[in-house]
Amino acid sequence: MEKKEIRQKIVSDLKKLDKSTYEQHSFEIAKKLYQLPVWKKANTVALTISRPPEVDTWQIIRSGWLEGKRMVVPKCHPETKQMVFRQITSFTQLESVYFGLYEPKEDETDEVRQQELDLIIVPGVAFNFYGYRIGFGGGYYDRYLQHFNGETMSLAFSLQLCQVLPVEKHDIPVKAIMTEKDYFSF
Repeated sequence: MEKKEIRQKIVSDLKKLDKSTYEQHSFEIAKKLYQLPVWKKANTVALTISRPPEVDTWQIIRSGWLEGKRMVVPKCHPETKQMVFRQITSFTQLESVYFGLYEPKEDETDEVRQQELDLIIVPGVAFNFYGYRIGFGGGYYDRYLQHFNGETMSLAFSLQLCQVLPVEKHDIPVKAIMTEKDYFSF
């Protein structure tokens, strides 16, 4: 199948998750994440502000704040297809932008340089067992990760795992994937 078809199928499957299952699986993933050495060592964690049916990252941001971590979220620039990460200390520093995504308000947040990031939690729709992913189609993360040498991982529901995904030469795999059932390290 093509990326577009896989993306549509997985999103359709995700939308069928009932609220209780979605909440429980998101909780299980977060609980396992907090036990990992990569999380414990990270001072600065980069991740997106999730929208259902993606794994809930709001609770992860809250936990990061409680642990004294610097939590940073992406600000995308569609005209250049580039993104930067900006530190948030409150959800009130977010604004709804295109497609209902939440991004940091530039006048209330500070940009964090790539070399300051300890862990990037990379979003995606579908994942294979080698760390490759199909994202949401913008290519922002593949461009950003080209020059990133730190830790990367993705959080996913097990139904997002696929045996086969089309991989292109510009695709950059993550180093680990956490689901509600398993942890895969590559």
